[in-house]
Amino acid sequence: MKKFSKVVLILNSIVVLSFFSSCKNKKEIRELTLVVVNNLDFARNEVVAIKSADISEVLKHSRQESIRIQNQTTKEYITTQWIDNDQDGVMDELLFQSEAPANASVKYVLVIDSLINAKETTAVTFSRLVPERTDDYTWENDKVAFRTYGPEAQRRIEQNEYGGTLSSGIDLWLKRVNYSIIDKWYAKNIETEGYYHIDHGEGYDPYHVGKSRGTGGIGIWENDSLYVSKNFIAYKTIARGPLRTVFELDYAPWSNYKIKETKRVTLDLGSNFSKFEIKLNSEEEAPNYTIGITKHDGKGEVKLNNQEGWFRHWEPIDDAFIGEGIVIDNSLVKESINHDSKTPDQSQVLIVTQPKENTLSYYVGFAWTKSGQVFNVEDWDKMLDKQSMIVKSPLVLSIVKTSK
Repeated sequence: MKKFSKVVLILNSIVVLSFFSSCKNKKEIRELTLVVVNNLDFARNEVVAIKSADISEVLKHSRQESIRIQNQTTKEYITTQWIDNDQDGVMDELLFQSEAPANASVKYVLVIDSLINAKETTAVTFSRLVPERTDDYTWENDKVAFRTYGPEAQRRIEQNEYGGTLSSGIDLWLKRVNYSIIDKWYAKNIETEGYYHIDHGEGYDPYHVGKSRGTGGIGIWENDSLYVSKNFIAYKTIARGPLRTVFELDYAPWSNYKIKETKRVTLDLGSNFSKFEIKLNSEEEAPNYTIGITKHDGKGEVKLNNQEGWFRHWEPIDDAFIGEGIVIDNSLVKESINHDSKTPDQSQVLIVTQPKENTLSYYVGFAWTKSGQVFNVEDWDKMLDKQSMIVKSPLVLSIVKTSK
């Protein structure tokens, strides 16, 4: 899979533009011009990353906390987020969200200015373990929310205790507000059990996972059966911020192949799709790794777009519709199957893959008609088409000159 963003550095020198002081504050400003290029024929609003190594000269003389990004045209200071991807204590990238017109470029300015406050917003990304509801791991942004299940939920099932869940499938929470709802919904659910299964105006969780893959869980497809892991056994939260949340889940060795799985999940602001990057190691070579989407009661519509690398299900839930989908590099796909079964939770869309170098990457997403993001299956297909193109053609960021 191609990286989400690409930095092209054309930088010869850093020039101090101006210095001035007052009786209370001393302010130092440096500027770099940033150009974001969109090579696709539709407008995009996506998170872009500046590698710390590419602005190392700036960082030698300035604190990370003083860096701001400004839209060159509107002069608006936009939201940023530093991220430490490998958790070594050193920030690796500076994130900002770019609104890029179709087939065009947009300019920003990187400014070092300690007197300008970073922009705040109610629309954020968020994720956390939820020990107050056994031990779900739940994540969200301004568009969508997901969850999956931990070892305490598994233990309760295996010891016949109340409140357990045995599944490594991916659950979907349907939301129609752009602010964070995870903490609120769980708190309300403690007060009134089942609260988040009822729509109180912000959305709800009507989605059933059971023993299925939900949307985006994996397994091994062999002898007309799907073999899967149990719940995750450990987690690590890597980032929670206004623009991106990142975390990892580890699973105990599963199947006859003794597969060790570490799943890194990334969700950006403004996207309906979580990126899954899964490291897989096994004692014996597995025949495939298969991604699933549950078909529930079989009333939905399936489309297998092998050529563009996206696969979807569109189904009625209560009085609305939801589209679920997987987007993946089509060169990794061996076959796709619209599988029907009489066994509960085993009728699923199956994408059978052969990953490269023991890493499987793909995007897991959905859209609910009551959110206003889509209104029909054609809208959902267009969103999947766009996501496929976005993966193949990320926004290109260039640091092109110093201001004078």
